Amino acid sequence: MEEGAFIRGPADEKEICLVFTGHEFAEGGEFIRRTLRRHRIPASFFFTGDFYRNRKFHSLIRGLVADGHYLGPHSDRHLLYNDWSDRQKVLVDRETFQKDLWANYREMEPFGIRPARGRIFMPPFEWYNRTIVQWAEELGVRVINYTPGTISHTDYKSPADRGRYYSSAEIYAQILDYERRSPQGLRGFLLLTHIGAGPGRPDKFHLYLDRLVVELAARGYRFLSVDCWFGPGAAAAAARPASP
Repeated sequence: MEEGAFIRGPADEKEICLVFTGHEFAEGGEFIRRTLRRHRIPASFFFTGDFYRNRKFHSLIRGLVADGHYLGPHSDRHLLYNDWSDRQKVLVDRETFQKDLWANYREMEPFGIRPARGRIFMPPFEWYNRTIVQWAEELGVRVINYTPGTISHTDYKSPADRGRYYSSAEIYAQILDYERRSPQGLRGFLLLTHIGAGPGRPDKFHLYLDRLVVELAARGYRFLSVDCWFGPGAAAAAARPASP
């Protein structure tokens, strides 16, 4: 666990969760949906209220729901909860946090996603601390975050992010290299990428999803949605965090 949030599922089986977040962009959405359908595997999607409100994304959201994927909240307005330089400095108060999260849930309801179904929450920017986790738990919401170790979460960065940009080929290769080198591989991994990176990144990682799924399946992995590990009634046993 990290700051009270689950960052990995049980590592005793070759099981992995593909996790996608979205706020402003979704250019990879239909490609991702088609790829998951073709391979008949579930995934988990965490969208902001702004994403759910965006009419351009409504057809995609309805399709993901119809396909049986897990859809959850990512905050209504994509708030920054904690200072980047001091994680323990909280930038929002409890009331603001709760109102924003419930506003996110209200935007999910027109798509048939009730709060009881979407009680797993990935914080915006994947940045939070124990205070945020506690506030979420008081609402009956379980906080999760991606498993550290790979650079999959950097797939939104553009070439302008000097020193922090990785090509999609580099991200793909690093994921598979980490799986090979790590004693636990990607067992119990929450592997985060983004449903859209925006126009600033011409090299889209979602185009590598098909080959990634094929390769991981060939290595014996089974794909789950996050509620299998962290939903109501699930064991939600957190494994030892992976080493960076």
